[in-house]
Amino acid sequence: MRRPNGSRRIQIVRMQNQTSKQVTFSKRRAGLFKKASELSTLCGADVAIVVYSPSNKVYACGHPSVESIVQKFLRENPTPGTNDPNAKCNEINRKLNMLERQLEKERKHGQALQALRTEPSHEKLSFSDLKSLCEALEAADEEVERVASQLLEANKVFPYQTIGSAFAPLIVRESTSFDFNEGPSQSSE
Repeated sequence: MRRPNGSRRIQIVRMQNQTSKQVTFSKRRAGLFKKASELSTLCGADVAIVVYSPSNKVYACGHPSVESIVQKFLRENPTPGTNDPNAKCNEINRKLNMLERQLEKERKHGQALQALRTEPSHEKLSFSDLKSLCEALEAADEEVERVASQLLEANKVFPYQTIGSAFAPLIVRESTSFDFNEGPSQSSE
């Protein structure tokens, strides 16, 4: 049983016969334009198709129009090296939008990390907790001093001349009038 020509599969290769090539182009161009029109109607998409025939004739189809779609495309995708101020403005806006998205992502990440934080902030600690924290910090300071001294004795390269210069803002000055056993000192005048 023979298949009719319409349902016969053809091999997709470049045609050599000029007449067959022109007939196929005309039929497929019409089908392509019909599909583009259906896509625009069904989905509300802006569509533009520009086709050059084998005889070098131009055919175009577009909705709302080929010109408006091409202008929209050129505005959104400027060619590199364009001196158009709008192109530079669009590039700056694109970079700004990207940075705003990154900032929002980092902000959400920070909020997630803050939510995971289990220890109370130092403002919420009781006096005895603050005293324990201070003792732990002093012990850590002594350990850092011990390790730094060992490194200096072993002639290891150390990033600071003295350990105090690295932690100067963190050292609690002994001149403060605060006794951990009695609370803040009060002068009686």
